[in-house]
Amino acid sequence: MSITKRIIPCLDVKDGRTVKGTCFVNLREAGDPVELGEAYSMAGADELVYLDITASHEGRRTFTQVVRRVAERINIPFTVGGGISELDDVKRLLDAGADKVSVNSAALRRPELISEIARQYGSQVCVCAIDAREDADGWHCYVKGGRERTHRGLLEWAHEAQERGAGEILFTSMNHDGTRQGFANDALAELHRLLSIPVIASGGAGEMVHFRDAFTLGHADAALAASVFHFGDIPIPTLKQYLRNEGINVRL
Repeated sequence: MSITKRIIPCLDVKDGRTVKGTCFVNLREAGDPVELGEAYSMAGADELVYLDITASHEGRRTFTQVVRRVAERINIPFTVGGGISELDDVKRLLDAGADKVSVNSAALRRPELISEIARQYGSQVCVCAIDAREDADGWHCYVKGGRERTHRGLLEWAHEAQERGAGEILFTSMNHDGTRQGFANDALAELHRLLSIPVIASGGAGEMVHFRDAFTLGHADAALAASVFHFGDIPIPTLKQYLRNEGINVRL
């Protein structure tokens, strides 16, 4: 049977609460991140991703407490990200109970960070998150919550991240984020062709068919979503049964 595809709810955490926006703006509250995580674990989610979206010093302290509480309550792997710029940040979050860390802006500023994490903790701990947008001149990586374009292209940066030791790529299409119109399947397929490490699709889930397409057309290894799960539009057990019926290997 083919490799098992993963379903991953994503929880953006601000001031200790889960929030969700559209195209990176217009945030609204979605509930307690620990309770949501526990519910997703019980519902059959394969993994969770928690992102500290306001990683100021005060926010980091709040977020570390959230991570510790999550680790006490759930029994599936979870990744944490936001404001990770040095190995001390990684240690703090792993010590709090996280299984993996996600690096984004800091890795673009200083790509050696990926190599350092992989060397210290192993590639399986390092997820390289890439926020990219398809502009008139192609796909470009963005930083600072999607506000600032960089000189790096999506494909060349994803390949460099892999070569530096990242264990997974978490690709969020800014064009698709929060639109509920489907994932960026063409770009996902390009990443699949280029890379030998898993690619997580993010941005655009609105219907169950979008998850199917991410796996069949985009060849994604996992699909991540937020609002469709947070607000009860797509129950995870229903989604997984649908995917199994469509011939996609998922853990029921």
